[in-house]
Amino acid sequence: MSHQVEPGTIGSAAAGLAEQTALVPQTPGTPVSYPPPFHGRAVSWVAVSIVMAGFVVGGLGLVFGPTWVAFWVGVGMTVVGGLLALATNIFEDWY
Repeated sequence: MSHQVEPGTIGSAAAGLAEQTALVPQTPGTPVSYPPPFHGRAVSWVAVSIVMAGFVVGGLGLVFGPTWVAFWVGVGMTVVGGLLALATNIFEDWY
């Protein structure tokens, strides 16, 4: 805690900021290539949609249903969506 303020702290931060901005051309009209955005695979979106729909059906079944049928249908949908996500290796869709 005693080394919170050291000489050159602000200067080194400003130098680091200058180095970061020097990587991007500052001249207007200079073409800059950025990597294309990656938003996941379609099967990943389907799996997440099934899981979300399962939660909605199960929640509505708890609130409005006098029986537990809708709740268990929602649980089943959530399990199917989760298994689909695991089978298609959804965790590899990381940016």
